[in-house]
Amino acid sequence: MAVTAVPTDQSSSTAGSPDTGFFGHPRGLSTLFFTEMWERFSYYGMRAILILFMTASVSAGGLGFPTGKAGLIYGTYTALVYMLSLPGGWVADRLLGQRKATFWGGVVIMLGHISLAVPTLTSFYLGLGLVTIGTGLLKPNVSTMVGQLYAPEDRRRDAGFSIYYMGINLGAFIAPFICGGLAQSGWWRGVLASIGIAPENSWHWGFGAAAVGMAIGVVQYVWGWRYLGDAGLHPAPSESPAAARRQRRQLGIGVGIVVGILVLLAALSGSGLLLVTAERIGAWFGYLLVATVVVFFLWLFLAASWTPEERKRLVVVAVLFAGAAIFWSVFEQAGSTLNLFAERSTNNSLLGFGFPASWWQSVNSAFIIVLAPVFAWVWLRLGRRDPSSPSKFSIGLLFVGLSFALMIGAARVAETGVRVSPWWLLGCYLLQTIGELCISPVGLSAMTRLAPARVAGLTMGVWFLALSVGNFIGGSVASLYEKFALPSIFAAVAAYTFVGALVLALLIAPIKRMLARA
Repeated sequence: MAVTAVPTDQSSSTAGSPDTGFFGHPRGLSTLFFTEMWERFSYYGMRAILILFMTASVSAGGLGFPTGKAGLIYGTYTALVYMLSLPGGWVADRLLGQRKATFWGGVVIMLGHISLAVPTLTSFYLGLGLVTIGTGLLKPNVSTMVGQLYAPEDRRRDAGFSIYYMGINLGAFIAPFICGGLAQSGWWRGVLASIGIAPENSWHWGFGAAAVGMAIGVVQYVWGWRYLGDAGLHPAPSESPAAARRQRRQLGIGVGIVVGILVLLAALSGSGLLLVTAERIGAWFGYLLVATVVVFFLWLFLAASWTPEERKRLVVVAVLFAGAAIFWSVFEQAGSTLNLFAERSTNNSLLGFGFPASWWQSVNSAFIIVLAPVFAWVWLRLGRRDPSSPSKFSIGLLFVGLSFALMIGAARVAETGVRVSPWWLLGCYLLQTIGELCISPVGLSAMTRLAPARVAGLTMGVWFLALSVGNFIGGSVASLYEKFALPSIFAAVAAYTFVGALVLALLIAPIKRMLARA
């Protein structure tokens, strides 16, 4: 398989001069910035109300699911969102290119949110399925194109990803106010009632707003293509026409297998031969996720003739994958465990102003918007003293562990039946944000830098596979919300994270030596 160079600063550079059309960065960064902003608006707007909608009573317009079932569905869904980044990256690398894969991903996401806006159980599950497929196509490939806007030695790369990450969080900040406000606010429910619409259907107006956001993102993305140059325009060249045909055949076989499994499960369930429940699907998916991680890394290391330098870089990718999976398993409980805590145990009022629990999902993004430029400046200012990616990961794990250690005290107060002060959650989200800024933009940048060019999109899928594992674990913890004492759950989560931070810290020196020899 031929090795192709990663495209460099192609948006509008002339005569070798770097493109600085967007705050000192390539103009194409603005297109990807706003594409991801609107995609995250749709995703986080829906996520802010998802578990609350599932656990709300039927009379209040919800699905009336018990917390255990809702937690498993939430964890499986959010895990699938990122797990499908693996085939999404493969499709882009081999067939479509990152540019087209991102476009079609946005279209499918929009259709998924439209389906969620329809108040039936069937459309609910269909909508979740479409959002997972669309996100799998969009997420790894739009991030890969960000990396392709910079030359490998361009020191603006980490700062560029921090700016890009601020765009992500701008969408995530706005979304809960709009989607959560439409879904939960008494004001909007009053408006619906006044025009003869059942107010309990307000949840679906929140899902509909997410669809509108993604539609805006797709239009903006197509309009801004001209600034991307050749970034993501073509798939990686195949070894031969026969190899290209084989790749198309592999895609067809994979799609056929998935469709066949779904049809078989539907037939067995309809005939009564197999009882398909959300709990069973969650358990099956857990086994599938573990198998996928093992098989993928075996394939990644064994299926290609890597150079010694490429192989050592892939070892670092595997280490960062483990650290990221631990981090996301804790951080992503914001939409499940902490969302339930906000709804049931927190006094959702500041300065005399009450607000829906879903609005808490904007707090992390608000901190990101304030702190991301500071962290981008710090990484550049440090220059050669800039900590390595494993060092930043260890620091990030430490801070996210501290966030749950803080919540042990809040959980003990809540056990007495008192709604706790909102300052507990504010402190928790601040610590998590510091940890996130040490891991997420740094991890995205590291993956594009470490990835062999011929599997750039697929290696970015590794990052999102870590998100998948973390989300599934986080959803599983949320399913235990009513089964164990909250202080015990929060203490176990904090301890598990601290152990991960310590192990990663011990690996920093060996990784540096290995890369130096490479």
